[in-house]
Amino acid sequence: MQSEDDAASLEQAARTFLAVRPRLFGIAYRILGSAVEAEDIVQEAWLRWQRTNRAEVEEPAAFLATVTARLAINYSQSARVRRETYVGPWLPEPVDTSGDPALGAERAEALDMAVLFLLQKLNPVERAAYVLREAFDYPYKRIAEILETSEANTRQLVSRARKHLVAERREPVSTTDHRRLMEVFLAAARTGDLSVLEDVLTTDVVSYTDGGGVRGASRIPVVGVSHVSKFLAAFAPRLWPAASTRWVEANGRPAVLVTVDANAVALLSLDVSPRGIERVLWVMNPAKLAPFVASLKD
Repeated sequence: MQSEDDAASLEQAARTFLAVRPRLFGIAYRILGSAVEAEDIVQEAWLRWQRTNRAEVEEPAAFLATVTARLAINYSQSARVRRETYVGPWLPEPVDTSGDPALGAERAEALDMAVLFLLQKLNPVERAAYVLREAFDYPYKRIAEILETSEANTRQLVSRARKHLVAERREPVSTTDHRRLMEVFLAAARTGDLSVLEDVLTTDVVSYTDGGGVRGASRIPVVGVSHVSKFLAAFAPRLWPAASTRWVEANGRPAVLVTVDANAVALLSLDVSPRGIERVLWVMNPAKLAPFVASLKD
């Protein structure tokens, strides 16, 4: 039988863990780009915390963050292999940030759908270094300890990640401007208005549809203003007449949940710069939509 001391110790362990759980989830989610996988990592961290000699741990929060980051990096290695066989483009799994705009972090960095998408092109260690520095404001020395590398190498990892993002993505607009342009885009997409679509899309816009094999989802990115606008116009009569839309917040930005017969069929997100719409992101994979819809408050 479990002694009273053991029960009290486990209860204290649970309180300690729950206090830092949002941060642990935020670390794992940013590294993996998947809420489901992040939950698995957090659960594994809890199991390891139970098995740890906690009396020897001086800083529980730091210990748990280290365990979580390392688990997420290791998991990323196998996740990359699985994503190479993924049907069509892979997009991050969206999360509702209306309740926690920073998702457990010091600030809401590395949370935007477009940023998470670009971070997946980095190796897992570069990604982790960037996330721990930019979102959680860890000192370089602490990140180096977590990653088991030198402080100088940690600085290089973060620098490379920053350069990658700067090269791949223009500065985003304010939330107000983002929403305004998204409203214009949505109205034009619903009616198939080519002239308006061509006006709001950038010349080199790319549309990604993550369907994971769902019928009707484009399996290749659509590139360029002419191709994307025609793709959206052709798509309009098949989707919009039966669809309802709901404005939501996904990953800190306005997004639109599209439903047909009360079933979620797509989450639309945009990457918007002062030039216009740079990326159109359609999450249609039911496995990614279901957790997001379940997390929404009516």
